Amino acid sequence: MKHVLLVATFALASLMPLSSHATDTRWPAAKAHAWYAQQKWPVGSNYIPSDAINQFEMWQAATFDPKRIDQELGWAQKLGMNTMRVFLQDQLYQQDPKRFEKRIDTFLAIADRHGIKPILVLFDSCWDPDPKLGPQHPPIPGVHNSGWVQSPGASLADASQYPRFEKYVKGIVGHFASDKRILAWDVWNEPDNPGGGDYQKREAPNKIDLVAKLLPQVYDWARSAHPVQPLTSGVWHDPDWSKLDALDAVERTQLTQSDIITFHSYDWPEVFAQRVSQLSGYGRPLICTEYMARGAGSTIDGVLPVAKKLDVGMVNWGFVDGRTQTRFPWDSWQHPYTAQEPPIWFHDLLHADGSPYRQREADILRSLTAAPRGVVPDDAKLLPLSP
Repeated sequence: MKHVLLVATFALASLMPLSSHATDTRWPAAKAHAWYAQQKWPVGSNYIPSDAINQFEMWQAATFDPKRIDQELGWAQKLGMNTMRVFLQDQLYQQDPKRFEKRIDTFLAIADRHGIKPILVLFDSCWDPDPKLGPQHPPIPGVHNSGWVQSPGASLADASQYPRFEKYVKGIVGHFASDKRILAWDVWNEPDNPGGGDYQKREAPNKIDLVAKLLPQVYDWARSAHPVQPLTSGVWHDPDWSKLDALDAVERTQLTQSDIITFHSYDWPEVFAQRVSQLSGYGRPLICTEYMARGAGSTIDGVLPVAKKLDVGMVNWGFVDGRTQTRFPWDSWQHPYTAQEPPIWFHDLLHADGSPYRQREADILRSLTAAPRGVVPDDAKLLPLSP
């Protein structure tokens, strides 16, 4: 990607070793570029095991499944992937910090064996705002992500909970602050998302205002643990991210406090390229932490080669088809796909047995991840249409 930095500055920074500890302030742009230059081109999926409906089923002791995780991350490795974006949940830390940290360590050990450095997500504003520990309800037939839960959710409205949130952030980031098996910390997924689904009446009052006040504190809490990994939170909804003053308070915090810039784009390739152009002016490495919605025009075939050429990291939504049911589109909340399957899968790359939904997608992933940085091999370029 054509980052807007002086070439000499970047070249010098790329030769400097990263310090063993970050300061309590945002990384300088040169340090962010030096860090990015030391990574492989980041490519992977938003990951949850296929037998888990949400973060609780992934991480709780009764349902944590290292054997399945090992198998599925092995499939990711064979596709050339080197990262996975993985969601945590604050109540898991509140329940039993040490055992939660131990399960995270087990996950990181499995990922490391497969050459995968995850992006760990601390908070999330999407879907069910009333998360509860324990057994989770079964998937709603035909509905996309029908069991996903927020963190912290509606408890945002309870200021007495904030010390607990602080303890969670400082505890998790602090425990893994020097762990080089982690690629980055995504401090809050789509923080100003109103929620989605049928949960509006259960959302915290003035949710966006509450998030706008809390998000800067979350960055501060995470930074106080001195992580060697960069902090980020991805912008996702405004039409033009290049005009900082025109954005809301949450987006301004995301773009001015993130060490590396992350964003979400479920758009056609030409719109994706526009998004990259808008964000390039901030002079930091870019990773798209959510993309691929086949029915909306965001595909492996169309978007991933563009990103490779621009050196933008890419993490698609959905890996193995399973209990999250994200092969169904977003509109399944209004029109569940109970009578028939969708004409095309919306998200997800693999069937439950590990075979590709589309072999062409698997071939492109392998080709692009094997090629040198910024190089798009001919076999990964968009195929010409037949006359």
